Amino acid sequence: MGMTMTQKILAAKAGLDKVVPGQLISAKLDIVLGNDITTPVAVNEFNKAGFDSVFDKDRIAIVLDHFVPNKDIKAAEQSKQCREFSCNHCISHFYDVGKMGIEHALLPEQGVVTAGDCIIGADSHTCTYGALGAFSTGVGSTDMAAGMATGTAWFKVPSAIKFNLTGKLPGNCSGKDVILTIIGMIGVDGALYKSMEFAGDGVKTLSMDDRLCICNMAIEAGAKNGIFPVDEKTVEYMTGRCERTPVVYEADSDAEYEKVIDINLSAITPTVSCPHLPENTRKASELSQVKVDQVVIGSCTNGRMEDMETAYKILKGKKVADGVRCIIIPATMSIMRECSEKGYVTAFIDAGAVVSTPTCGPCLGGYMGILAAGEKCIATTNRNFVGRMGHVDSEVYLASPATAAASALTGYITEYKE
Repeated sequence: MGMTMTQKILAAKAGLDKVVPGQLISAKLDIVLGNDITTPVAVNEFNKAGFDSVFDKDRIAIVLDHFVPNKDIKAAEQSKQCREFSCNHCISHFYDVGKMGIEHALLPEQGVVTAGDCIIGADSHTCTYGALGAFSTGVGSTDMAAGMATGTAWFKVPSAIKFNLTGKLPGNCSGKDVILTIIGMIGVDGALYKSMEFAGDGVKTLSMDDRLCICNMAIEAGAKNGIFPVDEKTVEYMTGRCERTPVVYEADSDAEYEKVIDINLSAITPTVSCPHLPENTRKASELSQVKVDQVVIGSCTNGRMEDMETAYKILKGKKVADGVRCIIIPATMSIMRECSEKGYVTAFIDAGAVVSTPTCGPCLGGYMGILAAGEKCIATTNRNFVGRMGHVDSEVYLASPATAAASALTGYITEYKE
């Protein structure tokens, strides 16, 4: 049997002609990623193991994005440790206040990751980069430490599920509605340690921002990684951006998949994930009685330029409902600048929203939008576990930027209709 895209990348990085599901391999890494929460733990393990140098200062990325600008003394100490390590080892891709962004939006934007790469990151949503045709997956901080020192990591080659996409999304839907629909179908363990491989004629109708969003939440289905084929849109996105030459892999025609799931994009509807699991999905139109206290538009899932454009289109010239806190977080400084230059920031403020510097902040209950007991939030983030955004008695509903923005105007979960 042939190999899937993921298996081909892993075989190449392991220096093997072929790999099969379940096989243990040691693979060379193109990028090792950490953030301000996970890097200090990795640095401690790095030092404890007696390492005194990194394998390649240009292949390590450290992004301060969760608690910066620092929200408290502990966050400040963590960031300081990251800064000192990056300085001591001359880390090329170190992103701090002023030039930072949410890591999984920033690295593709800056061309740090590219097609054919093998990437690990001490953050579960590292699977985002599969949108570029790379193998990328989240690991623990100990694996990050070993990766920084040796430039290698151990993997068990995953089996794969193929998602055959057909049709084209309706105008009021986006990649977020696609991945929430899929997770609702297969469950949070439906792709456990498997590769979610997307294919079919429908792929070409999805924007790069859609694909980045879809791969970002592969982990919410339990997947090891998500990956898209490299097509004209991918090449256009990477051209003039990536610092390394992309390497394109294609799945063999006889590649083996555990199952094939057909997804008709034209049948997708605005979808919301209700508390307290991403698999608990319902149509947005069925939730019109759910009153919300807060709206968050941003995160590594939906803080990109298309997401900001969607929010602007819906909020411009209107007012956020009384009693609703609407927080908008562009995912990178570049996106924030573009929002400012295009007048989006002014429109958001005039609508009664607040605009934050790039940060993961509220997504993980860190800061910039913590919920009190009994409060409900509709957010474009990726997880809605108990206490995810604050008090254990609060509730988080996951949705697309269009649904979130429309809900900000009514104060209730609202399906956006063009």
